[in-house]
Amino acid sequence: MHRSVLGLLCVSLWLLVSISGCSSIPERNPLPEELSERAEIPGIPGARFWADDTPPETDEWFALTREQLKQRYPATYGTEHNYLAISGGGQNGAFGAGLLNGWTEAGDRPEFTIVTGVSTGALIAPFAFLGPEYDHILKEVYTSYSTKDIVEPRGTIKTMFSDGATDSTPLQQKLAGYVDEKVMAAIAAEYKKGRILEIVTTNLDAARPVTWSIGKIAASGSPEALQLIRDIMLASASIPAAFPPVIFEVEVDGKRYDELHVDGGATSVLYLYPIGLDFEKLIERMDVKGKPKVYTIRNGRLRKNWTSIKRNTLSIAARSLDASMSSVVMGDMYRIYLATQRDGIDYHLAYIPDSFTEASTESFDIEYMTKLFSLGYEMAKDGYEWHTSPPGYDARQK
Repeated sequence: MHRSVLGLLCVSLWLLVSISGCSSIPERNPLPEELSERAEIPGIPGARFWADDTPPETDEWFALTREQLKQRYPATYGTEHNYLAISGGGQNGAFGAGLLNGWTEAGDRPEFTIVTGVSTGALIAPFAFLGPEYDHILKEVYTSYSTKDIVEPRGTIKTMFSDGATDSTPLQQKLAGYVDEKVMAAIAAEYKKGRILEIVTTNLDAARPVTWSIGKIAASGSPEALQLIRDIMLASASIPAAFPPVIFEVEVDGKRYDELHVDGGATSVLYLYPIGLDFEKLIERMDVKGKPKVYTIRNGRLRKNWTSIKRNTLSIAARSLDASMSSVVMGDMYRIYLATQRDGIDYHLAYIPDSFTEASTESFDIEYMTKLFSLGYEMAKDGYEWHTSPPGYDARQK
């Protein structure tokens, strides 16, 4: 998250708190807590589940026979497995986009069995899932657009009486251009082969992460599926207070309610699968050949650049929030690493090296992103040297 966005977020929060009770935003029809476990997206049952809990269909899945598993997962049963988890990071997503392009050039980029994305990772994930044919889109997205192409700032007065400091309509329009019927059909086709694409958002009412099954949605046949996928990607990338939240309509017993969703990074910056899921058993049931491999892309540095903070409220608040988010990222990396060691999965990690010291001048800086894309590309085109453990564990392996 860029410091200018953090500052904007802090200003927005201060304004909203200062004028609580005054609003021109239409009233919500929020989902009651007691119905939260039964709420479904109309016409697309099973579209999502809590990312911090085991999926509700887990017991049913483990009861399937091997023959049923072969039929359901024709391209992934009895094969090698490779998983890709892409983190949040705003404009730093240019690193992951460049790395994927360079990985293609290296010639050893695998087809991923599972791809997950959070925040800016949610914008990358569908195209990483579909493979090298879509690399050009990743390059275009992360080297062609600046802040004004992504959001429109709202004036102070409008911000006071709205749900975000900016209008994300430009980003919505970009998503509509890139995520079309052809892309959705390609995702659906891969889902039917047994491959999985998931994106994480944050349900603000519950303050919990939500995993959306993009493949299942794409293959649902619902006329609302395409717009739902676009909205999920938008929600996952919508920084709270800076961007407006995305409203999802849900249904329980024939009655409609709404949920507010924002940036998946608010609750989970990097996600692979729920920690409580018996993934080792899943691997055994799928008759996976060899040891599965997970590749995690952290779109950010491990350490923040040294900054002399001004002694004022907003600067202190913004820097503190930035530091807090860094701690969350580290926690997610450790959590995924420990889960993979428990479940017998080879762990690989990529992140922006400390040697990259370029500074950006805005939230989405074309020059900065182009340099970062080139860095990721150059680091991967001749074979990326993946880290096999997160920082802090390296010494134990020596």
